[in-house]
Amino acid sequence: MNEQIESILFIDIETVAASSSYEKLSPRMQALWDKKANYLKKNEDDTAEIMYERAGIYAEFGKIVCISVAYVKNQQIRTKSFYGHEEKTLLQDFASLLSQYYSQPHHRLCAHNGKEFDFPYLCRRMLIHQIKLPSILDVSGKKPWETTFIDTMDMWRFGDYKNYTSLDLLAALFDMESPKDDIDGSQVNEYYWQHNDLERIKVYCEKDVTTLVKLYAALKGLPHQLEII
Repeated sequence: MNEQIESILFIDIETVAASSSYEKLSPRMQALWDKKANYLKKNEDDTAEIMYERAGIYAEFGKIVCISVAYVKNQQIRTKSFYGHEEKTLLQDFASLLSQYYSQPHHRLCAHNGKEFDFPYLCRRMLIHQIKLPSILDVSGKKPWETTFIDTMDMWRFGDYKNYTSLDLLAALFDMESPKDDIDGSQVNEYYWQHNDLERIKVYCEKDVTTLVKLYAALKGLPHQLEII
């Protein structure tokens, strides 16, 4: 096993709308979401209220309910999840992990579509909660090649920026078990706000992050039949 993989922390996050419904937003945030929704809508029937279930995609209107991380040690995948209703608490715990164990120059963070979603979302939500960014996440002023971020979607693109390829599709191509065998990302908001099922969301998030480790290994030509413990 390539030693480099043992210096990487693999990450997946699950996000939901900040409030259970559009009606629960403050008048100020309602007005701001109205502007956002009007910009995003594709059909005349789309209203700000209907579209609010998509608010979790945007760090300004959503919140993180689960961060699952994985690392490889002795060809074993080990996972840990930070999850709960108090976003600030789970972000503080995650930031503490990064500062304590992933602060050296050789350390890297990896996510699928992480440069477009996971990494900026984490940073924005930490700043909103006035949490100091761990050094590995603080990329302000750095050039893209100076950051510590690895993105498996970038690895698959080979320079082609016209296409989005999902983690589930890549798992199928490399004959890996689907991480979406129970719920998928489009259902997380429902399972959080309607079913209060954080445990199910955590299990789903951990499946994603273990698949991410195996995908990275496959893309690097490393053995990806790793044991999950």
